[in-house]
Amino acid sequence: MDFEFMTIDTPLPPCMPLPKAALRLPISNTAKVLYALLLDTLQMAGMEDSNGILFICFPIVELSEELCRSSMTVKRSLNELENAGLIMRVRRGFGEPNHIYLLIPRKEVDL
Repeated sequence: MDFEFMTIDTPLPPCMPLPKAALRLPISNTAKVLYALLLDTLQMAGMEDSNGILFICFPIVELSEELCRSSMTVKRSLNELENAGLIMRVRRGFGEPNHIYLLIPRKEVDL
């Protein structure tokens, strides 16, 4: 991988979004990176349900490969995100990936 110093004219490489409010949430850094990945995927390839709400289907195995983490780590991070109210998973049939709905934090969290 090649690296260079940034100047005023240097274009940013492709980046994933992460709301600033998510930085202060009491969740692991892996969960925060996973949330950014899910949000990026939702913006690029989100599907619309019958209510017009966007969701994604992202199998655990593919999430593990994207994050270079074990499937157990990804499952733990998904649980963290769900418990923090940042995602909602709708379970589907056996062997099918869940529908993952992302919720956006609207304000800073006081810790």
